[in-house]
Amino acid sequence: MGKVVLVTGAARQLGGRFVRRIQRDPEVERVIAVDAVTPPHRLGSAEFVRTDIRQSAIARVLAEHAVDTVVHLAVTGGAAGVGGGHSVVKETNVIGTMQLLGACQKSPTVRRLVVKSSTSVYGGTSRDPAVFTETTQPKSLPAGGFAKDATEVEGYVRGFARRRPDVAVCVLRFANILGPFADSALAEYFSMPVMPTVLGYDPRLQFVHEDDVLDVLRLAARAPEPGTLNSGTFNIAGDGVLLLSQCARRLGRPTLPLLLPAVTWVGQALRAVGATDFSPEQIRLLTHGRVVETTQMREVLGFAPMYTTVETFADFARSRGSGLLPPERVGQAVDRVAAMLDADGRRADGPGSDGDEAEGARR
Repeated sequence: MGKVVLVTGAARQLGGRFVRRIQRDPEVERVIAVDAVTPPHRLGSAEFVRTDIRQSAIARVLAEHAVDTVVHLAVTGGAAGVGGGHSVVKETNVIGTMQLLGACQKSPTVRRLVVKSSTSVYGGTSRDPAVFTETTQPKSLPAGGFAKDATEVEGYVRGFARRRPDVAVCVLRFANILGPFADSALAEYFSMPVMPTVLGYDPRLQFVHEDDVLDVLRLAARAPEPGTLNSGTFNIAGDGVLLLSQCARRLGRPTLPLLLPAVTWVGQALRAVGATDFSPEQIRLLTHGRVVETTQMREVLGFAPMYTTVETFADFARSRGSGLLPPERVGQAVDRVAAMLDADGRRADGPGSDGDEAEGARR
């Protein structure tokens, strides 16, 4: 008998794509797609069950279909897409996870649990380390938003793993997910005609391509390959980093540097009019950035992303089209300014400079 895989969050684009992808796995016999709303996209041959994971009915779904693998993708960072407003999303993240884990704990058939989490659990402060590992403790726990939800979710998952040691549990902490179909708050920010930034800060950012997300979820849902272990907690990100200023240049979008209080006010105004989900959590990311270590992903989980951070962003940028400023012209202008500054520096250090005159006077 093949595996019976239940996927939550099937109405979102990432969940829908994973449902279609996992059906092609020869080890999978049936896929049960679950969400509180009817998906706007096709789910292939998967059986869709409309149910709210915040309700106890999810336990009946596990029992009726003898589910042995649960892939929990209904942990999301915003109200974009389907599923209601921010309050509904938060309840689904936290209360829904509690109900799902309770149902899994009682189920005699469940043998594997995969949970989509986020590197946002590390927080974002000026005191953070340059690179986070899976064992790094945040300097301060997230006070709200998706980061707080993800932290609570991981706490519940650890409790479940202690109560059901016979279930293989894999938590995947994804960096910011981008790609042609990205519908996250950060994708909305990068799509703005003018990008507000925090004056004096140029954070380092890491991305993971949505195709790599699907591949690593599929790997985590299967039995581990020889020499690997797909149980535990893993950072998932593409190699390399990009500065926010480099992202703006590649998009051809001008930035609007503002003092931090002004950025906060602009974010509140944009959220109020529904232009973008410019949350305090996102402002912290665009101030301090976040970079994670991925050695465990490669050496223990046995996963190597197809896309680097730079390649992921390039694919995303192609899907968004050119901004107000063509990237080629922006790059040429920056190169000219850099050349002028370099030439000025050489003249200042050359013969006859103030430095030489001072040296001559000392002699």
